[in-house]
Amino acid sequence: MKKTIYILLFALVLGACDEGFEDLNVNPLKPVQVNAANKFTAAQLFASSERYDNWRAGLIYQSTMMQHMANTASFWDGDKYTWNRGYASSLMDRYYDNAVKTLQDLLSQLDEEEAPDEMKAIARIMRVFVFSRLTDLYGDIPYSEAGKAVLENITKPVYDPQSEIYADMLNELQEAAAILGSGTSAYGDADIIYSGDQAQWKKLAYSLMLRLGLRLIKVDPAAAQSWATTAIAGGVMESNADIFFVPHTVGPAGVNQNGNGEVFLADGSPRLSKTFVDFMADRNDPRLTVLGSLPLDTGEDDADENDIERTDAERLDVASQKGLPNGLNNDMLLDATGEENTQAFTEPNRLLITGRDAPMFFQTYAEVQFMLAEANVRWGIGGDAETYYNNGVRAAMEMLAMYGDGGIIASADIDTYLTNNPYDAGNALEQINTQYWAATFLNEYEAFSNWRRTGFPVLVPVNFPGNVTNGTIPRRMSYSESEQTNNPENYAAAVARQGPDELTTRVWWDVQ
Repeated sequence: MKKTIYILLFALVLGACDEGFEDLNVNPLKPVQVNAANKFTAAQLFASSERYDNWRAGLIYQSTMMQHMANTASFWDGDKYTWNRGYASSLMDRYYDNAVKTLQDLLSQLDEEEAPDEMKAIARIMRVFVFSRLTDLYGDIPYSEAGKAVLENITKPVYDPQSEIYADMLNELQEAAAILGSGTSAYGDADIIYSGDQAQWKKLAYSLMLRLGLRLIKVDPAAAQSWATTAIAGGVMESNADIFFVPHTVGPAGVNQNGNGEVFLADGSPRLSKTFVDFMADRNDPRLTVLGSLPLDTGEDDADENDIERTDAERLDVASQKGLPNGLNNDMLLDATGEENTQAFTEPNRLLITGRDAPMFFQTYAEVQFMLAEANVRWGIGGDAETYYNNGVRAAMEMLAMYGDGGIIASADIDTYLTNNPYDAGNALEQINTQYWAATFLNEYEAFSNWRRTGFPVLVPVNFPGNVTNGTIPRRMSYSESEQTNNPENYAAAVARQGPDELTTRVWWDVQ
């Protein structure tokens, strides 16, 4: 409860004080400076973000491109590889104005106030996470000069090459981890993720280093191995207690709420993809009716008030779950599926995981275990790949209890799953990264990045009429259109260096 109070109060304080920022030094009714701890709370919430970008970049595009979800609605462009520039740029539009700006201002304030080094180190780790999402989604982006419009009057920041951004992010993680000890940071409970626990932030730094290091596997395998080795030696997440996530509450509105939850409140059209449902159903995966359920009503009648309502038991009946094929619109649905509407298809489980107070996961222990398994397969680093794999599957299932009691999966059921779906050393990389894909449901930024890095799971593309990718799954999102007007020279330099500002252009680390 205490943590929820901080979420509410700190975000509101920052929002109130950020208005009229330029007048802070002359208006006696406003504080001279917002407390640094409060800003850090806001930065964490801004990293989780709101409905706008979680809906557009996260769910409309990435969740359907990665075939976690499917949708027949015309505006769900990612399901069809069509291009809505405003949707594609939505993370860029929100993150720079909110998370990036707040973190840059916070770091400047910490320097001015000569704050403890551990506070700066933790803020640097948070900053790396924010920029890693941005660069992974767009490639070359404003980095070294970003968020400094007020601080240094830089209103047209350069776009740094992704290769340089990655080098700096990895260095930042290494330096920040070296600073952190085992005590409690001065952020205290204002840190709504780890309550100021320096040891957990240190493990996060190395866990993110493992993620970003492995991201280099196609472009620089030697560097990938080196960074993975450093991360593992430094000490990564050890259990689900170390999961990197933001807790949320149902009120008040805005970033206090889970942005995905806000989407599900506003939009009843998302369904689980046939690819995802079949993956779970074929393996008797106990996650199926934790992550998915049938809609409340059957949709058998034209008038909503006459629809037959399903009981909760009927909605969670395993045998009745059916995924919606990707790449369909409403006109194509009947011919492709035999169904006249989408009420027969499984949706995200509205009895459990779609709440506005649901946790927003950034990186999990399960992901780390799968990465350790991959590092062991590739280079023999660490312990035993099979053990890591089994630990990852178990952690991915056990973490669902964080959604509530309905997410608890019995240990015996997990044992049965692992017995019936054993580790396959001859197909290890595909198996590990397909489970990684399953574990990153609703963390679509990471699912999309890891799929581009590894090629797993093997997804069959759609070929929707009018798609802009020639029937291939997109490789990135496109920049804000406003950049062509407001920052034309730096935008043009990035496009000239990276390639056309299109969905099919690959980022630096995603070489063919």
